[in-house]
Amino acid sequence: MKLPFAMLGLCLAIAASAHSAQGQNTPAKEDAQRRWAHAPTKVDPMRGVFFATTQAGQRIVAVGDHGLVVLSEDGKTFKQAQKVPTRSALTSVHFHDAKQGWIAGHDGTILGTRDGGEHWEVLRQERGKDEVLLSIWFADAQHGFAVGQFGLALETHDGGKTWERRTLSTQTHVAEKHLIHLFPGRQGLLFIAAESGTIFRSADSGKTWQAIQTANKGSFWTGKALSDGSLLAAGMRGHVYRSQDQGLSWTATVSGTQQSLTAIHERQDASVLITGTGGVLLQRTGTDPAFKRHTRADNASLTGVVSHASGDVFVSTAGILRND
Repeated sequence: MKLPFAMLGLCLAIAASAHSAQGQNTPAKEDAQRRWAHAPTKVDPMRGVFFATTQAGQRIVAVGDHGLVVLSEDGKTFKQAQKVPTRSALTSVHFHDAKQGWIAGHDGTILGTRDGGEHWEVLRQERGKDEVLLSIWFADAQHGFAVGQFGLALETHDGGKTWERRTLSTQTHVAEKHLIHLFPGRQGLLFIAAESGTIFRSADSGKTWQAIQTANKGSFWTGKALSDGSLLAAGMRGHVYRSQDQGLSWTATVSGTQQSLTAIHERQDASVLITGTGGVLLQRTGTDPAFKRHTRADNASLTGVVSHASGDVFVSTAGILRND
């Protein structure tokens, strides 16, 4: 089964995890453990490899390779978080409010913060087990989900202190699909964009799940519920699908690109942006469902976008970018 996000390097490939030292520690082993325990410091926050971004109130939070977490108040200058106790690749970030947030990543890593992202603590980590988490989302301060490779699904009811594994399907060929992006709908609806054109749908806040197979043969990498009540899912080879019946059925939408699509963002004015590889940016305005394609001159592979008072801010495998 082919892994998703192959071109995004370490973030979304199955990397060989560092194995825990066995037996009596030597000084070399202890030094290696200390190096693993914290993200590198003095990194240029604008030049890192980033895989996801969100906002904690007005603060921008972006996460990426080697435990990189950066913060910005103005969308122009960024600084590293003060404490990030991991060097695992970080793939997804979600905030419940301006202070409380969570990050998921490689090695089964889940981090939590209560101060807007300045300091993080390890809530879960499974070094040596090749667990790759790709998305994390919380319904409130206590109830959340994290999902990833080969059907890995976790649920917490205590803010992330403890996690239980969930089985989304009893059918093996469905249950082992890569789960790539969690996103909420209206009135308790919850969706997971998944491998091979599958979208998992829950109508009861994640208690039970239905696997919906679309006509898409490629994997969905992202999804979004829009303010007009419709849903979008996008992913490999520029495929974009739309649902107008709360995710029960999906119809292909012309995207105008074959570049893979990584994130969907809706601005306050209801215009929609979809980021992609090769510098591709799709934009839709008003009620017109058609997207217009723009390709950045730098051809950077975009992995996410947020809209700040200062303008749109993009994260990419080439660093932090703004509209050129």
